[in-house]
Amino acid sequence: MTSAMLTDFLKSLGLLGAFLLLGVFIRANVKIFQKSFIPAGVIGGFLLLILGPQCIDILPVPGEWFKVYSLLPGVLIVPVVAAVPLGLSIGGGKENENSDFLKNVIPLIGIGLGVAMLQFAVGYGTHMMFSSQDLYDVFGIELGIGFVGGHGTAGTLGNILSGLNLPYWQTSQGVATTTATFGIVGGILIGIVLINWAARHGQTAMLKKPADIPEPIRVGYEKDIAKQKSVGRETTLSSSIDTVAFHAALIFVACGIAYIVLNFMKKFKVPVLSSISVWAYAMIVMFIIWGIMNKLKLNYLVDDKIKSKVSGSFTEFAVIAAIASLPIKAVAAYIIPILVMVILGYIVTTFVLFYFCKRFLKGYWFEQMIGTLGMSTGVFLTGILLLRICDPNLESPALANYSLSYTVTSVIYFALLNLFIMMPMTSGVATTTFVALALGIGMLIVTIVSSRLFFGKDFKGN
Repeated sequence: MTSAMLTDFLKSLGLLGAFLLLGVFIRANVKIFQKSFIPAGVIGGFLLLILGPQCIDILPVPGEWFKVYSLLPGVLIVPVVAAVPLGLSIGGGKENENSDFLKNVIPLIGIGLGVAMLQFAVGYGTHMMFSSQDLYDVFGIELGIGFVGGHGTAGTLGNILSGLNLPYWQTSQGVATTTATFGIVGGILIGIVLINWAARHGQTAMLKKPADIPEPIRVGYEKDIAKQKSVGRETTLSSSIDTVAFHAALIFVACGIAYIVLNFMKKFKVPVLSSISVWAYAMIVMFIIWGIMNKLKLNYLVDDKIKSKVSGSFTEFAVIAAIASLPIKAVAAYIIPILVMVILGYIVTTFVLFYFCKRFLKGYWFEQMIGTLGMSTGVFLTGILLLRICDPNLESPALANYSLSYTVTSVIYFALLNLFIMMPMTSGVATTTFVALALGIGMLIVTIVSSRLFFGKDFKGN
C-alpha cells in the first residue's frame, strides 16, 4: 500500500464523515426522522447511496470508494466484536434493594437468547418457504444478523462469506443491512406503540400516562451543557497516554493477535480452527487479555463507557459504509422473501418478549421487556432509547438488569453466530432451521425453569 492509496482512503472516510454529519443535521431538523428515531448514520448512508453510482450518480468522487465502503464493515466489525469482553463484569456494581429484581437476570438472558435463536429459525424457515426461487445458501441468516446484530454485524456476515470466496457475499451483506434498517425503524415504532398501550393500562411502573418524548432524545443532542452526560472515567493521564487511545490500543492488540492466530491456523491447515472467523478469535483473545488484567488487578485501567464509545465510533462508520454500498439491484431481487421474513420477525419477536417477560419476570417487567425489544430489533442503545421514553430519568432498576443481560446475551450470540452461517452450507437449510428452533425453545425453557426456581411455583406473572 502506497502513501497515495492511504491518502485516497482518508479522503473516502472524509466523504463518510461529511454524510454522517449531514445525517445528524437532517435528524435534528426533520420531524419524521425525529418521530421514527432513525439514527444519523442510517439517514446519511441512504442519502449517500442515492447520490452515489448505484442510483443517480452525481457525486464527483471515484466509484472505487464505494467498493471500499462495501469492505469496510467487515473490517470494522473485528474491533467492535473484540471490544465486547473488555470491561465485562458480572455480579459487580451497587447492590439493589429489590433482590427479586436481580433474580430476573437469568430469565431475561434466556428470553433474549430465545428470541435471537427464533429469529434465525424464522429466517431460514422463510428460505424454505421460498425455496422455489433459487435462493443462495445462507439466505435467512440476515434476519437474526440484522435484528439482534444490527447494521454493524452485517459486516461480520460479509467478512465471513467473502473469506470463503462466495460470490454472493455482498448481496447477503446488503440483505442484512436491509433487515437491520427494517429492524431498527420497526422496532422503535412497535416499542412506542407498546409504551403508549402500557401507560394507558397501568403496566408501566414510572410512566402513568403517555408522555411527550423529551426534545434531546428526538433531535439527538443535549443543548444544556449542565445536563450532558459524562463519557466515562479518565483511567490514564494524557502525560502518558490518552484514555481513549489506551482503550483503542487494547482493542487493536486483540485484533492483531487474532489475525496472527488465524494465519497460523491456516498455514498449518488445522482442522476446524483454520475456518473460524477472525472476529471470533478476536473475542477469545480479548477474554484472555481482560482475564490477565483482572488477575494482575489492573482492571481499574478500563472503563466500560470509554470502551463503548471507541467501539461505537467504529460501528457508526461501519453502518454508514454498509448502507452507502448497498447492492440495490441484487437486494431488490429478494424483496418479497425479505418482507415476509421481516414481518414474521416482528410478530415472533414482539409476541415472545411480551408474553415471557410479563409471565416470568417479577417487578418492572415492561421496562425490562421494552429495553430487550430495542436490543432484539436494533442495538443496545435502541433499548436504552425505548427505556428512557417510559422511564425518562431511569429511576427504575431496569437499566442495570437490561445491561447485564445484554452483555451475556451478546457474548453467547457471537459465539453461536458462525455456526448458523456455516450450517446451511454443510447440513442444509432444513437442519439449520430445526437446530435454531430447538435452541430457541431450549432458551425459553431455561427462562421458565429459572423463574420458577427464583420466584417459586406459585408465581403467576404480572
